[in-house]
Amino acid sequence: MSIATRTGDCGQTRLLFNRTVSKCHPRVEACGSVDELTSALGLARAAQPPPAIQQSIEIIQQQLIRLMGELAAAEEDRARFDQAGFRPVDSAMIDQLDGWIQEFEPRLGPSQGWALPGANPSSAALDFARSTCRRAERRVCALLESGQIASLCPLVYLNRLSDVLWIFARFAAH
Repeated sequence: MSIATRTGDCGQTRLLFNRTVSKCHPRVEACGSVDELTSALGLARAAQPPPAIQQSIEIIQQQLIRLMGELAAAEEDRARFDQAGFRPVDSAMIDQLDGWIQEFEPRLGPSQGWALPGANPSSAALDFARSTCRRAERRVCALLESGQIASLCPLVYLNRLSDVLWIFARFAAH
């Protein structure tokens, strides 16, 4: 089967469980923003950050695939999502991000306020990923506020992830 199915030629796409929606549906916007974040993190990983950060980025990319799956399931299909064995974002994922904050933040020293991205390719790529994460966070917030998702965990995860990426970018800059 070819990747070019032509099913989206008229501006429609499918969520999990074959629910058809417009390509500009807020849920598709949220999934697309998380997909962009995953790619931005791939760029950051390819820019050769310190090894501890590189390993963390790969873990985050796997977690973002899990998040995209959760976002791609309409709330009406939540039972099917669970029955199919998919796993939503959970507090353990957020705890892992908090752990990285606790591990790396003390190594930076006191914050000097705003940071100017671009100290080196690695830190610049991490800052780009951070700003992409903030966009994904806004898209997920819109889904939450409109009642299209019920769980707060995806929003908390992205908010915390943007903090982690800020810390990683500062660490990579030094």
